[in-house]
Amino acid sequence: MNGNKRVYCIGIGGTGMGSLAGLLAESGFAVSGSDAKLYPPMSDYLAAWKIPVHEGYDARHVQEARPDLVVIGNVIRADNPEARAALDADFAVRSFSDALFELAIAGKHSIVVAGTHGKTTTTSLVAVLLDEAGLDPAFLIGGIASNFDSSFHNGKGPHFVVEGDEYDTAFFDKTPKFLHYGAQTLVITSVEFDHADIYRDLAHVKSAFRELVARMPADGRIVAAVGQLGVREVVADAPCPVLGYGVLDADVDGGAEFALTATQLEVSEGGTAFEFWRRGRSAGRARVSLCGRHNVENALAALLVAELCGVSEEVALRGLAAFRGVKRRQEIRGTLRGITVIDDFAHHPTAVRETLLGLRTRYPERRLLVAFEPRTNTSRRKIFQKDYADTFAAADNVAICEVADTPIYSATGEVTERFSAEELARDLRARGKAAVALPDADAIAVHLLAVCSPGDVIVVMSNGSFGNLCEKLLMGLRK
Repeated sequence: MNGNKRVYCIGIGGTGMGSLAGLLAESGFAVSGSDAKLYPPMSDYLAAWKIPVHEGYDARHVQEARPDLVVIGNVIRADNPEARAALDADFAVRSFSDALFELAIAGKHSIVVAGTHGKTTTTSLVAVLLDEAGLDPAFLIGGIASNFDSSFHNGKGPHFVVEGDEYDTAFFDKTPKFLHYGAQTLVITSVEFDHADIYRDLAHVKSAFRELVARMPADGRIVAAVGQLGVREVVADAPCPVLGYGVLDADVDGGAEFALTATQLEVSEGGTAFEFWRRGRSAGRARVSLCGRHNVENALAALLVAELCGVSEEVALRGLAAFRGVKRRQEIRGTLRGITVIDDFAHHPTAVRETLLGLRTRYPERRLLVAFEPRTNTSRRKIFQKDYADTFAAADNVAICEVADTPIYSATGEVTERFSAEELARDLRARGKAAVALPDADAIAVHLLAVCSPGDVIVVMSNGSFGNLCEKLLMGLRK
């Protein structure tokens, strides 16, 4: 037990830091912390875990806590009064990533899931498959895995499964988070340009992933989506074996150069069934309760990790079928008056496109009405303006939230060109799509409630709360 050790978390209200606080409290540490503002659901979780939290930053909070360790989240700036107090008082200080490794991962087999897209779903899948096999894995995920109704677990088994983010670590450590987790098994789902606030371009992103690969031990294993060019490039000089996976459009001998592939995808409202192949030989049918080619790839990655951990194929497939998804990833929030409202985290053009294509195969006869909020640092820029015009091909009606005219943080140079919701709406209309740009969630709710009809599917896409748009839509449908 660690009950005598006091840990104070600055920036505790974020998904990652809040989950770390919960994991440490579950492990026996005396945890407290602070944030500028606290919002549900994390505020509710912290209260349920009985973790004392200050709202607002004040140097006295740290001093009064008398912590053995202060953990500083990556949203905290160098001038934060509590961070300054901790450093000036010479308390032991760690970044989120280093604290997670030192207090939870060290001593276990570290399974790190990295990539531009699919990290949260794949991390959740791996955790569920290992749990189904009775291995009781510890894990920390950047979302709520429905099977556990949690984003973390202090498992007693030999494995720790962690979502490895390429974002930087802290104001005092600008290296990517995923370099800090001591990966022994590494999954790379995709490598594309994102996080324009810290990465200059795609080459810069690839350099971070190449460093992650280069740090792998010789006896480690890399599970990689080698059908994607960016992934192939970063694993080309790996110091350990690479096991490739991917979805093939045709059998092509099952893709003998891949360790695991999938073909013959059959999508229904209940998920996706597929033929899977091991090193070019047919291995039977599998099913995952998710839709979309990208999610079948996530399932293949999890099956390969489970195999490396000694899980039998029978048990792994049972775990795959038992997987119940992740909150805010194609999550059905409700169906009223014959209209289904789905909440999804997608925001990068590739993720938006693949999610909508998956939902189109899931609901082939129903209209897809999409509400999209470009709120990330990258999507608020002009970078993907033209890409987004291709992204919504599977949608029937699109409402884009106008971007707030607030400063865009950048460590890579001045931001001079901003994303235009109106321009995207015009481009979509030119392609024959019904599309509008609207100022906020309230206006979008009014618009969608006016144009929807029984049988429609409304998809709300944002990596934030989007002004509680899902709730507003469901409330409107109830009325």
